[in-house]
Amino acid sequence: MASSLAFLASSTLIFLLLILNNNVIESQAQLSPSFYARTCPNALPIIKAAVRTAVSRERRMAASLLRLHFHDCFVQGCDASLLLNNGPSITSEKNAFQNDGSLRGYEVIDAIKSRVESVCPGVVSCADILAVVARDATVAVGGQSWDVKLGRRDSVTANRALAEANLPRATATLGELLQNFNRQGLNARDLVILSGAHTIGQATCGVFRARLYNNNTNIDAGFRATRRRNCPINGGDGNLAPLDLVTPNNFDNNYFKNLVQRKGLLPTDQALFNGGSTDGFVIKYSRNNGAFRSDFAAAMVKMGDIRPLVGSAGQIRRICSAPNRV
Repeated sequence: MASSLAFLASSTLIFLLLILNNNVIESQAQLSPSFYARTCPNALPIIKAAVRTAVSRERRMAASLLRLHFHDCFVQGCDASLLLNNGPSITSEKNAFQNDGSLRGYEVIDAIKSRVESVCPGVVSCADILAVVARDATVAVGGQSWDVKLGRRDSVTANRALAEANLPRATATLGELLQNFNRQGLNARDLVILSGAHTIGQATCGVFRARLYNNNTNIDAGFRATRRRNCPINGGDGNLAPLDLVTPNNFDNNYFKNLVQRKGLLPTDQALFNGGSTDGFVIKYSRNNGAFRSDFAAAMVKMGDIRPLVGSAGQIRRICSAPNRV
């Protein structure tokens, strides 16, 4: 009798795992680069043109737009929950401490959504717009393109608490970063390669000040002195510094070269090259720009597969900042 019950329990577990696995495979199979080929063929050209315009006006915007997709996918999956404002039943992820006052580019997404809605109302999701914008922003500053899988739908909820639990903190250790990424099905290599997005963009003094004034030895003395000039020990919290001090407006592998020289701006940057398990990946990409470009594209596709809403799940929001009224 006991053996029969054990067999039944084991069989039930296997069956449930098969269902879960099949659901994951099915959801990913429904995503396709050609998803809007018939329903909204002008969507991708509209998005591309808008991103080019935004980046030409402000080069830094490329990094901001790319970051939106990352911060969305790590909370509830790639479902545009990040874009929802506070509402009666919504606690916005925009107010999570990793996002508040840090994320930018919402107005670019809103403008793109409005333009796409005018051509194909109710067809293209905000979640897909974020994914395409991340690719086009990367290309706009010299990065490699990739085929974006499409067909995601939009969440009707947001989760600030989950955002604060899942999004990496600027002071995170390597172990904490690995845990953050592992929770999303991403490995150590993905952590390093996706962190390479810091080859563009800037950070504020308030985020990296502690690295300049603590007793850490994993920082180049000359780099520390240079950064201190624009980031005093008191005041100047909003002063900006480039994440890549060599080519901050070009998508290349100089970010990794900086880390090897102990010139990472954020503590989480230098944590990737500090005698730990990810040192080898950093060295590889510091020496091979081609590998960085191609591997980054592949990692972005992988990240875009994190728990998408497909089929009849969620909705196609008419505006990205609020769910549709029923």
